[in-house]
Amino acid sequence: MNTHHLRVHPSADNLPREEQLAWKLAELATDPVEVTEAVTDMVVNRVIDNAAVATASLVRTPPAAARAQALAHPYSPGATVFGTPLTTRVSPEWAAWANGVAVRELDYHDTFLAADYSHPADNIPPILAVAQHLAERRGLTGKELVRGIVTGYEIQVDLVRAISLHKHKIDHVAHLGPSAAAGIGTLLGLDAETIFHAIGQALHTTTATRQSRKGEISTWKAYAPAFAGKVAVEAVDRAMRGQTSPTPIYEGEDGVVAWLLDGPDAAYDVVLPGPGEPRTAILDTYTKEHSAEYQAQALIDLARRIGTQYPFLRDPDNVTSIVLHTSHHTHYVIGSGANDPQKYDPTASRETLDHSIPYIVAVALQDGAWHHVRSYAPERAGRPDTVELWRKVTTAEDPEWTRRYHSSDPAEKAFGGRLEITMADGGRIVEEIAVADAHPLGARPFAREQYVAKFRTLAEGVLDEAEVERFLDVAQRLPELSAAELGELTVTAPDGYLDAVTVPEGIF
Repeated sequence: MNTHHLRVHPSADNLPREEQLAWKLAELATDPVEVTEAVTDMVVNRVIDNAAVATASLVRTPPAAARAQALAHPYSPGATVFGTPLTTRVSPEWAAWANGVAVRELDYHDTFLAADYSHPADNIPPILAVAQHLAERRGLTGKELVRGIVTGYEIQVDLVRAISLHKHKIDHVAHLGPSAAAGIGTLLGLDAETIFHAIGQALHTTTATRQSRKGEISTWKAYAPAFAGKVAVEAVDRAMRGQTSPTPIYEGEDGVVAWLLDGPDAAYDVVLPGPGEPRTAILDTYTKEHSAEYQAQALIDLARRIGTQYPFLRDPDNVTSIVLHTSHHTHYVIGSGANDPQKYDPTASRETLDHSIPYIVAVALQDGAWHHVRSYAPERAGRPDTVELWRKVTTAEDPEWTRRYHSSDPAEKAFGGRLEITMADGGRIVEEIAVADAHPLGARPFAREQYVAKFRTLAEGVLDEAEVERFLDVAQRLPELSAAELGELTVTAPDGYLDAVTVPEGIF
């Protein structure tokens, strides 16, 4: 591994391109290192996972609106759009947009948490869209697509390990723009110069505040990573046409680090694979068994287990208080430490509720289960006994859970907490969990069988059985797919299914 020391440089330094982080990332993207079997297998899993959650969101309004926008931009050869026929093709940046929203809408695909947050599978829609569009023209196959996705994962994870964006209230998609641009560069076999400028442009245009994840969370939460993917496609296109980027984008005295992150005196150590070293970052990421913020995954498992073991706790009259002792992030972002009254509002949006650990704990405790639709239904959120129990749930930061959250030791890193329940009779129940059941170190780690089962579950009532089997066959042959077969990496809904949702007319 190589460590790149990132700091701010005045313009007078005339920092050589080869010493800039964007160049180091571009070099990583051009390294022809072979992809390992384990990494390839996990790429297949995540392609299946993305399709699963996109399928379940097809008739929700944000994906429907994004799909309508994409369909207004037909193109040949173009790329596919989730839900539509295989022959329906749109311009690749718009396919990246529509498919990115569908993947992100339910907050249900993979995650990686370190110095910052991320959903690395957000890289897949833009890279796949470009692969489908240029497959025949450039002779791209499943092998090239896998390599591009591996680069996207590697760069996003490496940036997330080293550089905190949320500390400065910058949305985490600022790491996604560069990673997706680099992944497309690997896919297409572009040179380092072109990828360097694409990375710079993608970063420059994807920095935004975290207000999209604060207070009353809007539908834009699903659009933010899709926008980064769309911007990445456009950035690569411009770079291929010889257009340059703000340089140095990270290190400049008016650049990202100096003015958006830790300031002129900042310093970061970004650890990247050296030449010829396998790109294995995807193996450190993890998917979700439940449709909710990742920090809620383990706590859903704990709450549903406690509720099943002690069913009397489902009655709010038997409970005085429930306090979750957890990490800084869980407390301040999705817990009561956020000081967002919306996190206790029964009429709050789904996007707000899936970022409310008090709500999630109350419902999982009462139901002994979690469902991507039923658990967020307005009638579920508004149930009087749930509201009463929900408002007895608070969170508190615990230094030890914060330390474990940030630990670099995979065996110690934790995303859970300790629930302390005080009952009306004065008794107490105290239980804790470190990682979700589906985590690689959890009680029931996800493997191919679980990814396929998740796809089948979320496709139930949406896709015809023949379409389910067709997609699973194609996805599991990903590394061997021909150029013509790349266009089959999508799902088609039955005739009339997408008509269940309509969106107002826009500009396009």
